[in-house]
Amino acid sequence: HSIREVSQEWDHESAEGEVRMTFRKETLAEGVELYLGDCLEVLPTLAGIDAVVSDPPYGIGFQKGAGGKGIHPGRVRNLDPIKGDDRPFDPAPFLAWPCVLFGANHYYARLPDGGTFHTWDKSRGVGPDDSFSDAEYVWTPDRRKSEVFRYLWKGVLQDGEKGAPKYHVSQKPIAVMEWAIGFAGDAAHIFDPFMGSGSTGVAAVRLGRRFTGVEIDEGHFSTACRRIEAALKQPDMFVAAPQPIAQQTSMFSDKVA
Repeated sequence: HSIREVSQEWDHESAEGEVRMTFRKETLAEGVELYLGDCLEVLPTLAGIDAVVSDPPYGIGFQKGAGGKGIHPGRVRNLDPIKGDDRPFDPAPFLAWPCVLFGANHYYARLPDGGTFHTWDKSRGVGPDDSFSDAEYVWTPDRRKSEVFRYLWKGVLQDGEKGAPKYHVSQKPIAVMEWAIGFAGDAAHIFDPFMGSGSTGVAAVRLGRRFTGVEIDEGHFSTACRRIEAALKQPDMFVAAPQPIAQQTSMFSDKVA
């Protein structure tokens, strides 16, 4: 029996009535909702968010090269450009909540004064001497002790998830996203407006948090649904997992002015 039982669609028109956006919602369990669409279109419809935890497009036009393919034939490699990465990222719409943002060194000029940078050490001093960054930086808006999280994630050298598919060019390990969610304290409802392949959602449900995610790329959205659904079926025995939806609700269409 599939946990995913609720699917809804809306047509959304701009205030001028000129541009119509469509987004779809998939409810995987009570308190676990995923949206396919533009996060800035979905955001005004949401309520009850406690914290934003996200790895947004940095606005650097990053596209990973194809080098290294074929080392692990069973792994999935997605080398497509990141949607939205061709323009500067504006964090302003998400700063109304406590937030944990990856890659903030690329857009720090648009962040408010203060806050704290934290470091994910990806090489642990043993990674290969390659052209990829040995660290990634996470920003939180409060002033606190700056932390370093050491978790090897350099090509085939990984502290975990070895041999698991990599669906997104900037996919983060689940352990790293669990560390990031820790900066949100006891926030019960985590929101990721740039969900990608769903690592934040997997981490959130493993920690017993409610989760709302938005992804604009349909392929990544489908992957996120599948990964988070699988995580719901195999919850951590020490945390209370979100409960599956009891009844199926049919799809419907409704215009939002």
